[in-house]
Amino acid sequence: MSSVFSLSSYLSTAMILIAGTLLLPSTSSNAQLLSSKPRKLTLSCIHVYPIQRKYLDRHVNYSTMSDKLEDQSVEQFIKRLDGSKIYLLEKDAKKIEKSMNNIFAQLKKKDCSAIQKAHDLYKDRVKERIAYAKRYLGKDFKFNKKTKVILDPDKRKRAKSLKEADAFHNKYMQYQVATYIAADETETEAKKKIIKNYERALKRIEESDEEDLYVSWLDSFSRSMDPHSSYLSNDALEDFEIQMRLSLDGIGATLSSKDGFTTIEQLIPGGAAFKSGQLKPKDKIMAVAQGKDDFVNVVEMPLRDVVRKIRGPKGTNVRLKILRKLEDKTKKFEVTLVRDKIKLEDDAASLKVFNRKVNGQKKKIGLVTLPSFYADNRRNGRSASRDIRKLLRKANKEKVDAVVLDLSNNGGGSLRDAVDIAGLFFARGNVVKQSQREVDGLDSVGYEVLRDNDRTVDYDGPLVVLTSRISASASEIVSGTLQDYKRAVIVGGDHTFGKGSVQSVEYLPPGLGAIKTTVGMFFTAGGNSTQHRGVDADVLIPSAYSASEDIGEKTLDYSLPPKKIASFVSKEAYKFSGKDAFKLVEKGMIQRLQQASKVRVSASEDFKEIEDDIKKIKERGDEVEVAELLDKKDDKEKNKKDGKVDPDKDKDEDRVLTRKERKEKYFKRADVQEAINIAADLIAEMNGVKVTISQKNVQKGMKEAPAAN
Repeated sequence: MSSVFSLSSYLSTAMILIAGTLLLPSTSSNAQLLSSKPRKLTLSCIHVYPIQRKYLDRHVNYSTMSDKLEDQSVEQFIKRLDGSKIYLLEKDAKKIEKSMNNIFAQLKKKDCSAIQKAHDLYKDRVKERIAYAKRYLGKDFKFNKKTKVILDPDKRKRAKSLKEADAFHNKYMQYQVATYIAADETETEAKKKIIKNYERALKRIEESDEEDLYVSWLDSFSRSMDPHSSYLSNDALEDFEIQMRLSLDGIGATLSSKDGFTTIEQLIPGGAAFKSGQLKPKDKIMAVAQGKDDFVNVVEMPLRDVVRKIRGPKGTNVRLKILRKLEDKTKKFEVTLVRDKIKLEDDAASLKVFNRKVNGQKKKIGLVTLPSFYADNRRNGRSASRDIRKLLRKANKEKVDAVVLDLSNNGGGSLRDAVDIAGLFFARGNVVKQSQREVDGLDSVGYEVLRDNDRTVDYDGPLVVLTSRISASASEIVSGTLQDYKRAVIVGGDHTFGKGSVQSVEYLPPGLGAIKTTVGMFFTAGGNSTQHRGVDADVLIPSAYSASEDIGEKTLDYSLPPKKIASFVSKEAYKFSGKDAFKLVEKGMIQRLQQASKVRVSASEDFKEIEDDIKKIKERGDEVEVAELLDKKDDKEKNKKDGKVDPDKDKDEDRVLTRKERKEKYFKRADVQEAINIAADLIAEMNGVKVTISQKNVQKGMKEAPAAN
């Protein structure tokens, strides 16, 4: 009883991070926390129910442990155990559901045995599947490239019998073998690696402790309320903080795990690994040692554990044993690195100026790229809004004639920074209304208005915002708000992701991680919720993300329903004369921009490839044919023989590119270049010249077709 009471007491005064804005408790409470130095806890069964209650204290839709929430939690837990539907039979899922009947009541009594039993059943089924895989991939195995398989678990049901399970597993292993063969492995090597992968998965399951199970359950519980509430374990919380702060202490390398090896994917410029000059992408890390300690073998070790060994305080030493594959041999060597503060500059906002001809005159267009809405809320911490403001000042000094704000790969982040960034492009006014539960704790809903209160217009020229289906959350606030105020032209795929909710992150006592809870929905100034619908592009251009209907909020489990409220656009946001005055985007402008873009896109080989890929994906349907993988391999070999460029070559080369080379490749992207062209068209329109582009001019091969003829 005392442990639960202690937990609740701590939670009431814990620091809260709301959508990227850090709120600190009162000075006295903070001093009390610092002086008491609470011991680091280990997540156990006694903590599970009180943590669940904390979600319900905050969530916008759920406040009680209902039967519906229980059913959804169990469903998510089963999906977390076996989301691929390879291991558990239909009857196994029903058995778990039965054992977890009244699971909330069990957890309240500190009884977590049902969670353990479900895990044990899953482990038994994994063992059985591995035994079957070894038999199937034995000496009598026959590869059949005509095999077709439905990989997407949402498109098929769980097997009702072992016979059904075997039939699917046969197809799945045929696909796995084909994947390795397509990567230039022999059939024998492919079978060995597949079996090893299964054994590796079982080892991870068997090494899972009670804490891992409770993490899985709590995350399943949180995701049963909506797709964006989640439980952050200690490791997940550390990753979250790194992402928001754009800095960490370590060696400066991104890592991946494949076939049991931890492999260096990229070196971060300025990091210890990069500055050493000894490491390269594709190097395999075989062992890790702290300072002068003995090496610890990390082959077959889970990636998160390897990362934990490599990260460490600034100024400390870490030693690595490296295996490098050369053309005709392998090389083994040791590297000693001094950990340092790493700034993740590739994830920070940046500016690049391009030239375009508009009516025969050279014009400057600034491309402002923002990969995420980051915010380090510590003293003097870095934030996306401050960085964007500095870049706009730089753009103004360089006298750019238009700006493209690229949010096409931006999945969101800090709500406050989204509000501030939107406000950089107009005078002060409303940006977002956020719904929230009233203080009484009931299900009544109130609204909080978030405004930009700075009268300054940091950039008043023509503005284009580039988006895609994966632009989400804060990106949708900025693009939706600027569209509502007719301040920008939105360019990109058909619509953005459609996430219209706000989350808060609340720190739990040391050792227990944090909870991320959906606390409200947001509405842009026009009264629109971006939930499900997203933000529609004004000028539509082909995007690979538009090929699948599975990308978007509306496809996620238990996503909140969309809503609409009355418009709350502020008249004071507009400035039509004097300093900082800007022109509005008019309907006629958009129609002419659409037509001009359509002409360019139709003549572009890059966009033609994207459209062909979209067509192939839509025509393929749910089933994947093994032969497709082998056809790709044949095409690669034919291209190599004919001296042609392999279309997939870039994917392998990406990880060996320098930061500068990656940037240059990004600048050449078809959608980025077309957004810049549209910005050039918008310059002409804002100057009173109606845009027209002839097919003839584009077909002549003009890279920079005039914005107006």
